[in-house]
Amino acid sequence: MESKAKTPNWLDSLGNLAVPIAALAGIISLQVFWPPKASPLKEKIVLDSTDAVLVEQKEALQFKLLKASPTFGFDNLIADWVFLQFLQYFGDDAARNETGYSLSEDYFDIITQLDPRWVDIYLFLSNSLSIYEGKPKVAVEYMTRGTDALSPEIDPEAWQVWRFKGIDQLLLVGDIPGAIKSHEMAAEWAENTSYQELSSLFRNTAEFLKTDPDSKLIKFNAWLWVYYQTRDQRVRERAQQEILELGGKVEMSEDGEKRFVLPDASK
Repeated sequence: MESKAKTPNWLDSLGNLAVPIAALAGIISLQVFWPPKASPLKEKIVLDSTDAVLVEQKEALQFKLLKASPTFGFDNLIADWVFLQFLQYFGDDAARNETGYSLSEDYFDIITQLDPRWVDIYLFLSNSLSIYEGKPKVAVEYMTRGTDALSPEIDPEAWQVWRFKGIDQLLLVGDIPGAIKSHEMAAEWAENTSYQELSSLFRNTAEFLKTDPDSKLIKFNAWLWVYYQTRDQRVRERAQQEILELGGKVEMSEDGEKRFVLPDASK
């Protein structure tokens, strides 16, 4: 009977440890270059200076180090970790009142380079860069990384990235040809998915913009979309302000729900 050579048990164990060791190396690298907010090193940074601006400058330097550090093949894992750090950064209202949201660009530069197919992050990208930081052109640039990497086959919700991109192009950049293209692509990608009923909305938006690029109705509907798709209070306030400036009126439904109407919907 033919016998088969067997790998020594200790070599099997070493092989099984290879991935965890590599992952641990990546995590250690991240902790060195960009410590979590609760880590002793981060606490030391804060204690070194109570000046929020100086702290933000130090964090910006850590971004440069993180961008230059190897990922050990764990791009998606690191993107997840960076996004969690962004949520802590974005939610620190006291610090943001001092320094603003200038590091949002760095967060999403890293995330969209490491994991451009992560559809869920693009809503946060649009809100934080376009509304909070006032950099819609940068937001559109980073969303283009997503539209270049995604497809309906990869993620049936990928049409959202085209939609967010088109809204920013329409409302904040003033790129009407770009907004038309983005809405046409959103319509195409939504077809044959569970969201295909939205295809006609996106396609009609594109056609309307071709004939009336300064349409008040299209802008009203776009800001209405922004208002209802976000849970962020500041973004909702901005959307409501824009809706009212377009001539929209606030009404209350019988069940107490706020709704917006545009009395002169022909323009």
